[in-house]
Amino acid sequence: MQKIKIPLELQKMNSLFEGSGYEAYLVGGAVRDEIMGKGAHDWDVATNAKPEEVMKIFRRVIPTGIKHGTVTVHFMKKEIEVTTFRTESDYSDGRHPDKVEYAGRIEEDLSRRDFTMNAMAANLKDGSIVDPYGGKDDIKNKTIRTVGLPHERFMEDGLRPVRAIRFASQLDFKIEQATYQDILNEETLSNVSKISAERFRDEFCKILLSPIPSVGLKLLEECGLLKIFIPELLLGRGCVQSDGRGFHDFDVLDHNFYACDGAAARGDSDKDLILRLAALFHDVGKPEAKRLLSSNGASGDEAEPKITFYNHDAIGAKIAKDIMVRLKFSNAQIESVCHLIKEHMFNYESSWSDAAIRRFVQRVGKENIEALFDLRLADIYGMHKVPVRLHDSAVCGKLLELKERVDGVLQEKSAMGIKDLAVSGNDLIQIGIPAGKKMGLVLRELFEAVTDDPGMNQKERLLTLAKNIYQEKMN
Repeated sequence: MQKIKIPLELQKMNSLFEGSGYEAYLVGGAVRDEIMGKGAHDWDVATNAKPEEVMKIFRRVIPTGIKHGTVTVHFMKKEIEVTTFRTESDYSDGRHPDKVEYAGRIEEDLSRRDFTMNAMAANLKDGSIVDPYGGKDDIKNKTIRTVGLPHERFMEDGLRPVRAIRFASQLDFKIEQATYQDILNEETLSNVSKISAERFRDEFCKILLSPIPSVGLKLLEECGLLKIFIPELLLGRGCVQSDGRGFHDFDVLDHNFYACDGAAARGDSDKDLILRLAALFHDVGKPEAKRLLSSNGASGDEAEPKITFYNHDAIGAKIAKDIMVRLKFSNAQIESVCHLIKEHMFNYESSWSDAAIRRFVQRVGKENIEALFDLRLADIYGMHKVPVRLHDSAVCGKLLELKERVDGVLQEKSAMGIKDLAVSGNDLIQIGIPAGKKMGLVLRELFEAVTDDPGMNQKERLLTLAKNIYQEKMN
């Protein structure tokens, strides 16, 4: 019999259950991850103790879902969700069971789980595995299979098809054929369409943070789920970009998918999510912006017209905002993603002056520079699905040059905003410039002067210039 190692905290928790005459099991994803050799940090426990009995055994218990038999136990600096063995039936809303009954055995509890790999339990006493549905074999074979009939499981909760795709993307597993076929079922898709935007968004974000996001994204498209939740992306399917100049090998949708693959994971999930959202949506405005341009510069249908996508960055930022608002992303996430999309078409030339570099940083924001460069690299990867080698192409060479020049500007500690000027509004009031619109105009002109010549950012020089600007232009 296979066993897994039970963490010390859970061993001690089990001694308290046993001392009160109950049994307890580790369940869900933690068991799956341990069997796969991954460390599990979030623990869910199932027990035959009822919630009120659990609250007697442990001192710090919060009744987070007591209606369905779940409480959260604070134990040894951990928050552990503890649920009484239960069975569920009748899901009239496609999510919540109409009827929940406590069960006497762990096997009954496991019967309500979604996929076989999640329908295993480990006895907290000795780590022995309870596996009534062949979850270990499915993990070994890298297969996602429902517990029992797929249609029954999917009609119980419309999120489960999305979760199947998320697991396929995260774990590099294949969805078993009968399970996959039922995701395509019209009734199943109708049930999926009823789930909340927030529930879809959370699974969608996990897909984007997968090792190769395009795996899950393509499954979302193939199964019809992308059409339900993000139909704007599908306009890129069949939207050809190649016109003989060799810029792109793929249509807009595949390019967006592969750009998402090419977006570097830096180990900060919040920043990685922003970058991958920006990569997925960076060209979402291209279908609307697409034009055919003849060789003489006019729109037309000559033999080999050029394909253009003027203003697709601005159009894409607006579409991305609509999508992200609909999916209930935070305002900060929406602002960050849309800003990167709006700025992703920067076209650096070596002829840029130092002042132009400073204006670039001011416009983009120094806090966004790294993400914007990563987005450009993701965009380049998505053109041909070839690993980007920074020193192997003129495009990447320019990007490196721009990065070095930006680093130089940042090291100079040049003024990147009006707040960085050596003078303040109070200083201007002292020389007779009143607060209000005119002061704002003077400060902006001072900032422009300092952008052109950082050496101007000295208090006396700026006060003299401010007097001259006010006297010559404001009176």
